[in-house]
Amino acid sequence: MASEARYAQMETFYNRCGRSGVRLPKISLGFWHNFGADAPFERSREITRYAFDRGIVHFDFANNYGMPFGSAEMTFGRLMDEDFRPYRDELFISTKAGYNMWPGLYGEWGSRKYLMASLDQSLRRMHLDYVDLFYSHRYDPETPIEETLQAMVDIVRSGKALYLGISNWPLEPLRKAVTYLRERDVPLLIYQGKLNMLDRGPIDTGILDFCHQEGIGFIAYSPLAQGLLSDRYLNGIPLDSRMAQNRYLKPERLTPELKEYLTRLGEQANSAGRTIAQEALHWVLEQRGVTSVLVGVSSVEQLEDNLKNRRFA
Repeated sequence: MASEARYAQMETFYNRCGRSGVRLPKISLGFWHNFGADAPFERSREITRYAFDRGIVHFDFANNYGMPFGSAEMTFGRLMDEDFRPYRDELFISTKAGYNMWPGLYGEWGSRKYLMASLDQSLRRMHLDYVDLFYSHRYDPETPIEETLQAMVDIVRSGKALYLGISNWPLEPLRKAVTYLRERDVPLLIYQGKLNMLDRGPIDTGILDFCHQEGIGFIAYSPLAQGLLSDRYLNGIPLDSRMAQNRYLKPERLTPELKEYLTRLGEQANSAGRTIAQEALHWVLEQRGVTSVLVGVSSVEQLEDNLKNRRFA
């Protein structure tokens, strides 16, 4: 049974997503790492239950999340069957297609064939009839933009997704997409981009301002720079850290300059009564136009720390 107090912070913990009827929690749970077949299922269940019990209703996936690819969605399929089926209409589930998923000519990018096949596979893995939000995960420069976008329009009209999102597209193709989708009465709900104190790309390129002006939501992934913006690396590289695994976060990122920056940031955070992670999340959420931030955690304790933020009070 879910906590009866899960919506206790209804007035402070949710933001309107652009000019739409959707509200999202300021903290959303990302399933990129720590939820695949290589992670203990009971730990994944504990984190997901903890999140939902505290009002985190948005769970974010992509077809290739988890190791092996697709296994994060499979984990969620089991969670749906065993825990979350009674709460389906309270959840906002997103998934994506765009990066490499299976071998051959039609296993990545933005063709109609790939996008539709990928979503069908995702629905089977997650044991769902539809997702709330379907993203194009990256811009395909070789497929006509109309093909990609019309496939997405048709996905919504088929009932397999309720809303559309775009992730990692450059600004000019994004402008074309917004116009194309509006003309077909399937407006873009949200843009997902990497935004944190070390990587301000959506601000520098004008994407965040464009989304705000156009009434499109923005959700930031990697708000903690894959854990760099936390207390974990102040004294070197912990053996159980993402950097120690040398997969997605390389040890050479931890330069003397970055260590010095993190030390200063830690002092600033402490003076404000926050941890580095809380300070980093606070910074992202303070940017005009940001709807939510996606956090990926490997423990309940990390998620608990993320949620201890004055921004939600």
